[in-house]
Amino acid sequence: MKPENVIHPVVEMSALKKCKFFSLTETPENYTVVLDEEGFKELPPSEHLQVESSIWLPLNVASNGNASSSSQAVGVTKIAKSVIAPLAQQHVSVFMLSTYQTDFILVREKDLSVVVSTLEEEFNIFKEVEGEYVPVGCQDFTNGLQKNGKEAIQPTVHPVLIPQNQFCVMSLDPDTLPSIATTLIDVLFYSNSFSPKEDSESSAGQDTDRIEFFSFSLIDGYISLVMDTEAQRRFPADLLFTSSSGELWRMVRIGGQPLGFDECGIVAQISQPLADGDISAYYISTFSFDHVLVLEIVV
Repeated sequence: MKPENVIHPVVEMSALKKCKFFSLTETPENYTVVLDEEGFKELPPSEHLQVESSIWLPLNVASNGNASSSSQAVGVTKIAKSVIAPLAQQHVSVFMLSTYQTDFILVREKDLSVVVSTLEEEFNIFKEVEGEYVPVGCQDFTNGLQKNGKEAIQPTVHPVLIPQNQFCVMSLDPDTLPSIATTLIDVLFYSNSFSPKEDSESSAGQDTDRIEFFSFSLIDGYISLVMDTEAQRRFPADLLFTSSSGELWRMVRIGGQPLGFDECGIVAQISQPLADGDISAYYISTFSFDHVLVLEIVV
């Protein structure tokens, strides 16, 4: 995916708040864009754009009926056993996107009936209809609620990489987004001396101790940023905010080869041991690989 053909219009779309759900993540291999249907319609045609064929729906676990929007960072650990593991047992593939404010579990639209059937005993489930939240019941599915009824999966053990970067998880007042737009585009597309993404394989071998990774999301008016400390220094310090302790995070990157979208249980395989150890973690899936952030003191 070449940024001059596709990504710049996407960043402009984000800055103008044309879609309610937008996420852009840079890795050494590519850029991963997750956006809603309205935003997708705004994308210009491009031979460099590879689109996953399924429609995905974002799930968000709310407390007392409200999604988390506090100033404290949250992680995937709290939903590992109640949401991630049961879905893995039902062979539901998930795409995870942790943000500064909360965690989103994206599932395929075709799996929604299985998702509801799996989680309805533990959660009250609602869907958004024209800005209102209405309960989801059996009448919403033509074939009724059902479970896959398959045996528990035995997930593949994937290799992991722990780069040396120190990462920050931060947020930003949306009103100040225009003031950092130039820096944001520069960090995403012009920070490297090599050509964007075409030279990713050769560049990856130049410094195996560090990794290119930058994640920006604007979802329902809330901004989340994940970047290493080197990129952080390029932004005005007075505009970015993080938790009061200002902790640094280290990354665990999952996968030796691109993981694809069909394999189930990867997120559960990683998040459950972290939950057993009461270790907070951010989990960010991308088009090729998965990435977990844990506090530096844990690594």
